[in-house]
Amino acid sequence: MSLVENRTRELWQSFMPQLGQVPNRMSAELYAVDIYPDLAYFRAFDPNRRFIKWAAVPVQSWEDMPGKFDKLVLPEGLYAVFRYRGTPADVAPFYRRILEERLISSTYQLDNRPHLAVMGAAYKGNHPESEEDLWIPVRPHGEQGTIS
Repeated sequence: MSLVENRTRELWQSFMPQLGQVPNRMSAELYAVDIYPDLAYFRAFDPNRRFIKWAAVPVQSWEDMPGKFDKLVLPEGLYAVFRYRGTPADVAPFYRRILEERLISSTYQLDNRPHLAVMGAAYKGNHPESEEDLWIPVRPHGEQGTIS
């Protein structure tokens, strides 16, 4: 999908009715996973540029998983975690501040790995007091990033 052709709602509407069929869940948390093609995605912003979005849950093992579910293994690495409070419609400025202010003034830089939004018990959907944790992949300045 892209930001212009945002199909997040459709993705979750197709995933949630099947959630009870997922065995070996580790927690009740939901993961929204964004996989961007490369770090240039963030340097030359284009709302039409495509990326991959997953609706996911963490599982202990892949055993007994129905064939209709795809497996996503997240690569290891460091993440900066930020608590976001608000509606999904208002997350863009928050995310921009992380990328343009917080990371630039830190000893870390963005890494080319999946980004996560982890939605736990405090997540209330489109409610202004909804909370979720944004996991941004980082690496120390000067270190080589992952290759994709």
